[in-house]
Amino acid sequence: MEDTYSKALELVGKKQVGVLATIIRLTGSGPRGVGTKFLVMEDGSYAGTIGGGLLEAEVLKKAKTVFAAGAPARLSLTLMGKDVAETDMICGGDVEVFLEPLFPEDEGQIEIFKKCAEIQKHGGSGLLVTVVDAERWGKEGSLKVFLEPNGEKIGGFAGMRTVEDDLCRTLTQLLEKREPGIAFFEDHQGRPVEIFVEPVVSDPFLYIFGGGHVSSQIVPLATKVGFKVVIIDDRPEFADPRKFPDAVKVHQYAFEGVIEKIPVGESSYIVIVTRGHIHDKTVLGQCLRTKARYIGMIGSRRKKAMIYEKLLEEGFTRKDLDRVHAPIGLDIGAETPEEIAVSIVAELIQVRAGKGTRG
Repeated sequence: MEDTYSKALELVGKKQVGVLATIIRLTGSGPRGVGTKFLVMEDGSYAGTIGGGLLEAEVLKKAKTVFAAGAPARLSLTLMGKDVAETDMICGGDVEVFLEPLFPEDEGQIEIFKKCAEIQKHGGSGLLVTVVDAERWGKEGSLKVFLEPNGEKIGGFAGMRTVEDDLCRTLTQLLEKREPGIAFFEDHQGRPVEIFVEPVVSDPFLYIFGGGHVSSQIVPLATKVGFKVVIIDDRPEFADPRKFPDAVKVHQYAFEGVIEKIPVGESSYIVIVTRGHIHDKTVLGQCLRTKARYIGMIGSRRKKAMIYEKLLEEGFTRKDLDRVHAPIGLDIGAETPEEIAVSIVAELIQVRAGKGTRG
């Protein structure tokens, strides 16, 4: 999806039109789920996939009518038998696709896609909402809006302020659901408005302080389950990108003052596995001043007690320290670096799912 947003921006940046196709309904199971996007260019080329076979062939055909009319359209298909065999779907079912035109002059639309691409690359979250009642497009202006968690918005539904207000009231629940889908609201005249709601949430960043044996095992595991991993070490031989091919970044930074160089936010995860308790304390003290969602520190209970005692002397509170997962990882009897990595990544998954406990 990140690539589709980037391709859409690249397309309109070249002053070219396009059609963005999104699966808005799906019965049956397959790897291309609701929210999957497919970008079609005017010359018939495309980026992304929504399953291949007949489905994409029909979308390409329908896109021609969208290009010609400059207006959105909906496409419904029932796939079974041979149709399914030619797609990535596992079984048959009904699929509905919304096709919307992209225009270089539509500044609101461009700003929305810029925001979505930025979130995918740098973190954050928001709600992308599109009116999928094709007949309303062109009559009531722009029908796409992006809502940030604080309620700020990009774009809007011209003539449907009541729908925007209702979305803002339910924003938190819609973001927490994390699942795209159809919803119905009412406009100021009481008429139903069909919208497609897409939570835009990036893969969370995992900052690992320390580039040793445990880190080398954490990185590939964490990457496979959806974390964007950044490694930080103060030694050049341990801050070597060749050691961590799955990491998105590898930094050689001194641990003192390091947090000022790292964009830690509320959705960030932090794992502290440096080479000694002095460095662990240095990093932990800085991390406690962030709003990171997860802070974990490796080490024995004795080491934890020593570091906590020093931090309490420096003015931190027990409430501050209760945020820390230490000893780090789920208690599965892990001993080797590989096993420790499994326990840590399992705990990261647990916290991400909202089931983790602190300390």
